[in-house]
Amino acid sequence: MTSRRSRARAGLSLAAALPLVAGALAVGTAAHADPAPHDRQPLVGTKPQWATDRADRGTTSGSDAVGARVYLAGRDAEGLAAYARAVSDPKSPSYGKYLTAEEAKNRFGTTKDQIARVTGWLKSSGLKVTGGNDHYVTVSGDAAAAKKAFGTELHDYVKDGRTYHAPSGTASVPASLGGAVLTVVGLNNAPRLAHHDDTLPGPSAVFRNVGPFSTYYGSNVNDGLPSAYGSHAPYAIKGYTGKQLRAAYGAKNFTGKGVTVAITDAYASPTIAKDIAEYAERNGDKAYRKGQFSQVLPADYTHTKPDECDAAGWYGEETLDIEAVHAVAPEAGIVYVAGASCQDDDLIDSLHKIVDGRLADIVSNSWGDVENNETPDVAAAYDHVFQQGAVEGIGFYFSSGDDGDNTVKHGVKQVDTPANSAWVTSVGGTSLAVGKGDKYLWETGWGTHKAGLSKDGLTWEGFPGTFTGGAGGGTSKAVEQPFYQRGVVPDALAKADGAAKPMRVEPDISAVADSSTGFLVGQTQTFPDGSQKYSEYRIGGTSLAAPVIAGVQALAQQARHGVPIGFANPAIYDRYGTAAYHDVTDHPLGQGRGLGVVRVDYVNGADEKEGLTTSLRSMGGDTSLSATPGYDNVTGVGSPADGYVTSYVPRNHR
Repeated sequence: MTSRRSRARAGLSLAAALPLVAGALAVGTAAHADPAPHDRQPLVGTKPQWATDRADRGTTSGSDAVGARVYLAGRDAEGLAAYARAVSDPKSPSYGKYLTAEEAKNRFGTTKDQIARVTGWLKSSGLKVTGGNDHYVTVSGDAAAAKKAFGTELHDYVKDGRTYHAPSGTASVPASLGGAVLTVVGLNNAPRLAHHDDTLPGPSAVFRNVGPFSTYYGSNVNDGLPSAYGSHAPYAIKGYTGKQLRAAYGAKNFTGKGVTVAITDAYASPTIAKDIAEYAERNGDKAYRKGQFSQVLPADYTHTKPDECDAAGWYGEETLDIEAVHAVAPEAGIVYVAGASCQDDDLIDSLHKIVDGRLADIVSNSWGDVENNETPDVAAAYDHVFQQGAVEGIGFYFSSGDDGDNTVKHGVKQVDTPANSAWVTSVGGTSLAVGKGDKYLWETGWGTHKAGLSKDGLTWEGFPGTFTGGAGGGTSKAVEQPFYQRGVVPDALAKADGAAKPMRVEPDISAVADSSTGFLVGQTQTFPDGSQKYSEYRIGGTSLAAPVIAGVQALAQQARHGVPIGFANPAIYDRYGTAAYHDVTDHPLGQGRGLGVVRVDYVNGADEKEGLTTSLRSMGGDTSLSATPGYDNVTGVGSPADGYVTSYVPRNHR
């Protein structure tokens, strides 16, 4: 059983936050429930936005197959949301008074009676219960049984040239269930991947960088190439290492000792243990001690094909995330929790494993989608697990996206999800300059334009060139402004695009993401001759920024004498305007002074057989988003400065 959407790796994010109660941090404004009978509880957002009257092709046949997952709200959904806020707010008397996993389950978890009543109702409606646990019940059946259970017909709708069924109104459940049901997902089947594959493919095709390189920013300049912005640009660095990133972000002598970081992605690289050990040895990182790295893997995998989730394509994401966390926090424990696929339900399952077992303090997630593809029913399921984590002192970090405001790639200005959730930390991206002696020089907001070298070698064609990627950010259309952003995020951003009330703006914090000032990563890849061997290359994206910030947070938790930071946003915004942050702008050397680096790349990404290409990559131009003094929608409050980690040291120990 899957939710109907797949998640993308490499920094795209996830779900619109929904309120569970008035005391929740955010309110979903885009979805409104249809009137429901007094004996029914509406489940807001279960009718997708694409199910319009214009797209309606009539009632779905009652015999059509339907599968769904009914998420459970637990015994005190209102109390869960309220307590999650209280333990996360430094101004609250309950700040830091976290519960153990067992205490959280006993106080807020689903009861056996609730599960029995929900299961009985589903069966009485004619649906077959196919599985479940403390968080959900899965069912299958036909459209007629679904109508009986959820109080709404299913209609056929045309979407993207294909026909799918979806609720024609807001689904509802019997009020007699006493609020036991959080939401239902799967009543629409657009799209649905169905086949099963228990064998993971081999490593994906090789990608390699070619020199010349700089060893640090500005170390290698070719005066024979055309100038840009009044001078000759340096070659891109080969790839920053942990030593350089630790220096840039104020690690000092902290190592993350005693802290555990979880990483979630889909699938699992079969060469990960060998690759991360070799990378650490080659690049001066501390060797992994026995048991420092562990994995929690599903019993099986689904949707592995390239035209589905592309399992092999996720191996690089997993490798980057693990190597980046270890490079920044070399003594932190790392647990990799794999999803069985890139589908929502499987990724939610991986998050639940972390929370149920209290497997980690910090969770780094470099995957997601655009807000317009999210539905409030799925968003509610994500937010529920984020709140459960918050009461246990677990913080979730999500990449803000790699396509700026998404207009270039998706044609519509929008944020990414679930980085837009009020219950997670959205991590934006920068272009980072680390100089000689690992000295922090400057950062810009990540927004890259590419101009190729002309055939005669005299000019950069179309300078500054086309937009190739930038940190995601902007103003949510679905999530109201959370309390921690009040007084920090300017109204010009919170009420952007005609919003009637202040809305959630992302990101919250940022770190290096520009692939031209990126991180050196190493993994086993498949070469053109079919051989598989270890290789290193430079990589970026907010997929890099999220694990870097997760590593920094591990250092900060160690500085806090191991006390979990938990849901970090209230504490992050509490430090706004202090020496804890680099205030990142698009023009760190002064208004009008542009910046760029020269890159030489293999045309085919692997070798010289198809030649080389030389380009200038200009920095600090991210679609309609701008990195400005103060809070902005590219870098949030900024990136961690020399005083960030030490700001968590208890006052009586400074």
